[in-house]
Amino acid sequence: MSSPEIASLSWGQMKVKGCSTTYKDCKVWPGGSRTWDWRETGTNHSPGVQPADLEEVVKKGVKTMVIGCGMSEALQVPPSTMDYLKKNGIDVLVLQTEKAVEEYNALAARGVKVGGVFHSTC
Repeated sequence: MSSPEIASLSWGQMKVKGCSTTYKDCKVWPGGSRTWDWRETGTNHSPGVQPADLEEVVKKGVKTMVIGCGMSEALQVPPSTMDYLKKNGIDVLVLQTEKAVEEYNALAARGVKVGGVFHSTC
């Protein structure tokens, strides 16, 4: 199962190839995607992305996780989240969201088992 391409990104909107939903923030993994609802885990810009935000994607067997931390990089990624990924043997890239989408799509096109979480606003 391959990771779906992120077809488009603009402020507050993301589209994943093969999915009719327009996302504000999204999670993607080999074979799927869904809305990333921060309310599920109590996530805020600070302290930022929690391990609980990533568990669903990690369980899909990804080898690389790409985190898009916003168009202005307002979303933080604390050390505990980086440690969680490293402990699970997952390479991680934390990038401004436009760069994160480019990197994610390049990895997906090469057949890497890549997943990601992407914040499409600040």
